[in-house]
Amino acid sequence: MEHVREDRLPDLVAALARARSTERPGPDTPAGTAVRAWPGAPRPIPATGPADLDLWTLLRLSLAASDGSGRLRPAPSAGALHPVDTELLVGAGCSLPPGRYGYDPLRHRVHPLGPPPDGTPPGVTAELSVTARRTVSHYGHRAWPLLLLDTGHAAAALFLAARSLGAGEPGVRLDGLTEKPLAVVHVPLPGGRSPVRPADGARTGEPAGGPTPHAALLARRSAPPPLQGAPSRDALAAVLATAERAGIGDLRWCAAVGPPLPGLMELASDGTSLRRYAAGEARPTLAVWAAGQAWIADAGAVLLAIGCPADADAPHIRRAHLRAGFAVHLAHVTARRHGLAARPVGSWQQADLGAALGAAPGRDWVVHALALGTRHADEENTT
Repeated sequence: MEHVREDRLPDLVAALARARSTERPGPDTPAGTAVRAWPGAPRPIPATGPADLDLWTLLRLSLAASDGSGRLRPAPSAGALHPVDTELLVGAGCSLPPGRYGYDPLRHRVHPLGPPPDGTPPGVTAELSVTARRTVSHYGHRAWPLLLLDTGHAAAALFLAARSLGAGEPGVRLDGLTEKPLAVVHVPLPGGRSPVRPADGARTGEPAGGPTPHAALLARRSAPPPLQGAPSRDALAAVLATAERAGIGDLRWCAAVGPPLPGLMELASDGTSLRRYAAGEARPTLAVWAAGQAWIADAGAVLLAIGCPADADAPHIRRAHLRAGFAVHLAHVTARRHGLAARPVGSWQQADLGAALGAAPGRDWVVHALALGTRHADEENTT
């Protein structure tokens, strides 16, 4: 396998084309360390004062590992490999002194890296980048879109944690213009306003129902397959609405449903109801496209993010995948609020949905997905 640099992504146009092909990854390679080797001694995140932004809880609700192996975390990751690394730019008003820190999600500690950059705003700014080797170790050439999707999920986890804490409105940058960091989330102090705004003009799209409780954020898990049982129309419309609010711009959203009227559903113009725009059973084809995951053919429904044409440049590729990961994460929370089981699906090969529907080829690819059901494997095993 070709050498993988850990400080930057490769030629993304070529990498995405290869990831979408039928070429199979080679054998697994060593994943390296589960956490970036931050310099210096780690230090605990201190308890928060009455007026401080609680960084201990913010990171526990969003990025921290909850088991000794480091696999279980609030933000999902392809293969539970968790390639996303986080640097914190801490300004005034936080439970840590102002400075730049590297975050260790396994030990829930920080490594001081130096003073904060000039102009660091109050609150905390999380800069998200990746150690590609972790994901490449298992997925090989299919890793590159997964790295971007994982980063989008991590940004959404920080966004939801900030909302749950009652901080000011978080600013999220997913414009795809830089490789390091890939994404930025700024959490202002309560009542504050973030200077970081989405450069692509997209809204962040909080799931309906207000901030998500802490317990629900900590309980987020990708449900094991199979995910059977069709969601109600109201629940599916709510999931689609969340995804559209969070993933507008380069992406379109639809959901594949099964009998009695199999086809593709999208949100109607009223923003609350569903309309059918294509008839026919799509789930078996999606199962083939999703690295042959046969269980998808029987999923209750499959939310799909569509876009990122074959001629997209690197910023477009980054932006579309970051936004897709962000939106699917928020849609997952909405699905849980409606009592649904859900599982993100990130690896797609030859998934040219537009061409399959008779449109011009190479324009409308499946970028990301969320399989949905009313029950999952754990429930099946207890009945």
